[in-house]
Amino acid sequence: MKNYRIYINDSTLFIAAERPKQDKEIQQIDVQNFDFRKFYKGITADTDKDYLLLDTDPQAMFKKIKNSLTLIKAAGGLVKSAKGNYLFIFRNKKWDLPKGKVEKDEKMKEAALREVEEECGVKILTNDEKLCKTYHVYTIGSKIVLKKTNWYSMTVKGEPKLIPQKEEGITKASWLNKSELAPVLSNTYPSIIQVLEVGALLQESDSILG
Repeated sequence: MKNYRIYINDSTLFIAAERPKQDKEIQQIDVQNFDFRKFYKGITADTDKDYLLLDTDPQAMFKKIKNSLTLIKAAGGLVKSAKGNYLFIFRNKKWDLPKGKVEKDEKMKEAALREVEEECGVKILTNDEKLCKTYHVYTIGSKIVLKKTNWYSMTVKGEPKLIPQKEEGITKASWLNKSELAPVLSNTYPSIIQVLEVGALLQESDSILG
């Protein structure tokens, strides 16, 4: 059965049929009369907490939440060099992976390739399978937005020099190997941790994945 994660700042809302196995404490929320907008407004920006909606039909619950929000589509990549290192960017004072919004009439996979090449000044050699989808909620003006991001596994020829797209707020782009991820893990988003787990850069936890 499909389960979901919705990220809100540093907090995560799990929607599942079973309680996920994880070390971090998780607060269960009553499914009956659940109002996502009210729940979202009650979470402060500095909250670092996990929440759980247990439902026999997680897909239907997620769809109900999705339909109540403004959907924005984005796409990005986990890029591996020929030396076995991975491409990370530093944007808005956090480590991140290259990604961006999908343009009108553009396919998700094409958008992912375009965004990576634009944000890092590289030429992608292969744009392989989709790794996962992540969902992130934030506010634009008076709208509550659900950003759906498709992530793809990519490679480059050799290990090219990176040119960070500064107009997009990217101050640094780096090739890092698995042993150099500590600074990233201590200063990144929960959604990026999920992508790294699926991409096998991290030991995948026992927690459910979207």
